[in-house]
Amino acid sequence: MKRLRKRHAAERRFQLYGQLAIGIAVVALVTLIVSIVSQASTAFSRHVLTFNVPLEASYVDPENKQDPDAIARNVSGFNLLLQDSLSEEFLPEEADRSRLRELYGLFTRLAVLPIAKKTADNPGIIGTEQKISVALADDIDLYLKGGITKRKMLRLGAPASLSGEPGERVSATLDEAGLNKVSRTLKLYAERSADGNTPTALIGIGDTWYRLENINGATVELAYLAGARTAPPSDQPARALILEQGQENRTVSNRQIAWTMLLKQDGRIHSRFNTTLFTHADSTYPELAGVAAAIAGSLFTMLVTALLAIPVGVFAAVYLEEFATKNRMTDLIEVNINNLAAVPSIVFGLLGASVFINFLGLPRSVPLVGGLVLGLLVLPTVIIASRASLKSVPPSIRTAALGVGASQTQAVFHHVLPLAAPGILTGSIIGMARALGETAPLLLIGMVAFVAEVPASPTDESTVLPVLIYKWSTGAERAWEPMTAAAIIVLLLFLVLMNLFAIILRRRFERRW
Repeated sequence: MKRLRKRHAAERRFQLYGQLAIGIAVVALVTLIVSIVSQASTAFSRHVLTFNVPLEASYVDPENKQDPDAIARNVSGFNLLLQDSLSEEFLPEEADRSRLRELYGLFTRLAVLPIAKKTADNPGIIGTEQKISVALADDIDLYLKGGITKRKMLRLGAPASLSGEPGERVSATLDEAGLNKVSRTLKLYAERSADGNTPTALIGIGDTWYRLENINGATVELAYLAGARTAPPSDQPARALILEQGQENRTVSNRQIAWTMLLKQDGRIHSRFNTTLFTHADSTYPELAGVAAAIAGSLFTMLVTALLAIPVGVFAAVYLEEFATKNRMTDLIEVNINNLAAVPSIVFGLLGASVFINFLGLPRSVPLVGGLVLGLLVLPTVIIASRASLKSVPPSIRTAALGVGASQTQAVFHHVLPLAAPGILTGSIIGMARALGETAPLLLIGMVAFVAEVPASPTDESTVLPVLIYKWSTGAERAWEPMTAAAIIVLLLFLVLMNLFAIILRRRFERRW
């Protein structure tokens, strides 16, 4: 009885260890998924700025030729059109260059490309007023999504008095209780921030925004930032926007924040689903970058990999398992196949660079070369998985086929291979999934190049999803962080679909005996 109790206790401990291991794996998986999704959540939406402007020919078609190619290339003209529209709205005629750069920094230069293409496709809209939407610059977009700096919005009462030059500096008497909240928040942010950082408070009254200069009891000194240059109505309640980081410690200036608040208040800034992420190729601007070229490159690369690895691997496995005589040569081949399956992937990249590029002269950074390299990488895995599937077929199947007069070739291809097909397909697809996630060998054959166009064939310059993720992760701008996480989700989705496809094929072709 004592020995039986010990055995039962050991079994319970073993079950506990198994449950603990599964729990650790589940926690790690959930943590990974939550981390990636939380980082990527902001990448699936973006903010756009809308304009109602006449498409004047002097801007978009200065030569009045209505040439679609010339209009599509005239990025500077469309930029100047939108910039002049903004400057007329927000800046006086005597504005200096620094203010102009701040204002024009609300959107990037290449954001007008869709507008230029639309106008080129339909030149008849030139001279008419059009509603135009452009993507906001990545820093402004990140600020609107809660990034750049911590902030807090406080509601203040309407100013009791307002004096001074409205377009320069003013003094205002505000609700003292509200100003105490502002003072406490500024002090709290100053204590939490690094040394030398001075939090900033922006005060909005009506359609005008000021920077808080000084608080003296209920009286505040305000410096004009943006908005109406006339005195704001005294019945308009004031609001305070407290920013943890000073202007010198963030990539968005006080004036840009004020302009953004005014545009949002006017209903001209909207949040939309970021279709650019899936329809555009790579770009130097995060707000304009997408994974379309990398997806196409990955598909072409996997196509070449499958055409090389699966037929060669399956036929090699069939020959070694069913036809080859067992001798020292076949034993040596089996050992080398097993060793090749454990070789680091970067070695295959060196092989591809030396053989396919340097010796055979194939072009760099194309899916054809990438597929050949990854095909060699996956080939040992396909052979091993196929041989294991062939071994799992009972010998009685072969014996029965030979007994009714079938040749060995007929027995293998008519009876054994169909029964081994589920395992072969599963192993091949899992090997392809491994190839899809490889980065190191593709870096060595040049597939890290910047690709601004979606490839149309395996011989076009391209990149793949893992390499694009690596490239985006090294970007200096903070906006690349959510973009990288979004690209990781796209890659994981591809891997999940491939594994799901393997399961479906296994269930579809599986036979029981």
